[in-house]
Amino acid sequence: MMKFKLIFISFMLFGIAMQGQVKYEREYRIKKTQFPNKAISLLNENLGKVKRLKFYKEVDSTKISFEAKFKKNNVWYSIEFSEKGILEDVEITIPSDVIPNKTFDTITQFLQTNFTSFKIKKIQQQYVNNGDDGKTLKDAFQNSDLSTLNYEIICSGKKDASYEDFEILFDASGKFKYIRKSLPPNYDHVLY
Repeated sequence: MMKFKLIFISFMLFGIAMQGQVKYEREYRIKKTQFPNKAISLLNENLGKVKRLKFYKEVDSTKISFEAKFKKNNVWYSIEFSEKGILEDVEITIPSDVIPNKTFDTITQFLQTNFTSFKIKKIQQQYVNNGDDGKTLKDAFQNSDLSTLNYEIICSGKKDASYEDFEILFDASGKFKYIRKSLPPNYDHVLY
């Protein structure tokens, strides 16, 4: 009887641990007037000339955040802010060959170990705000190669019978930080 209780408790703890790695999010396009004023001020001071500037509200299971997405010098950027307009991070869409070989090999090894099959859809270099908004933005816009940056991999991975989309974060050396499932794109804006 004790053996069954231990097995049951183990399954419960495993289930709780796995749920901690699942974080669902939805992204909605919004007007500039719905974006936090503090974030708009920071963008106005630091962006300069950009193309295709769009604003989004992101709602997930734990928080609400805001993102400004744009193209600058032929590079796609995404700047994320808290609900109060505080800069959280800057992400740059990059090709895989920008990542150092050793780091990319470590990331690939993780994907091969955790999925029976996978396809990388998008890679982003992430600059987390260290408390200095200006420096964080400057590092991102200069595409500085810092030991504090992260790589965010958006991939479709197969574990059992079907594929699911995941967002996986690695540090600058390719060490795994976290994984979360992604919901399918939001098509609420489509009118029928």
